[in-house]
Amino acid sequence: MKKKIGLLFMIIFSLAPFISASDECYQHLTPDEFREMQKVYIIEVVGLTKEESAKFFPIYFELQDRKKKLYDESWSLMRKGMEENIPESQYQEIIEQVCNNRIASDRLEKTYLDKFKRILSAKKIYLIQRAEMHFHKDLIKKIHNKRSDRSR
Repeated sequence: MKKKIGLLFMIIFSLAPFISASDECYQHLTPDEFREMQKVYIIEVVGLTKEESAKFFPIYFELQDRKKKLYDESWSLMRKGMEENIPESQYQEIIEQVCNNRIASDRLEKTYLDKFKRILSAKKIYLIQRAEMHFHKDLIKKIHNKRSDRSR
């Protein structure tokens, strides 16, 4: 009996590192892992068919890539504004370009919305937009909960 209990403890302790390592650590997701999680989440919540998914996601991720370029450019400009001795005129250029990037991002959204309408119903597009917001909110909550659990 003692041998069986000892063997059981050995198995549990030898598997413990693998169990904790397989725990989902959302802080270190690669862009591809993030996209795959987002894709699975949207498909499940919205109920997209395989055909709809095959047509929708390449266009959806193309939009995300284009918006990310604008976002990255804006952050680069904002970091430039942290340098010392920047003239007022350069701050003016920075805020104008950041504003223009936001407008360009909104225009992209509108353009791609028209593309999405050719693939999906308005209701599914609405559900995707809602699912996208919930996905980000849920992911942030999970990261926060992981941090809280670690600090205990």
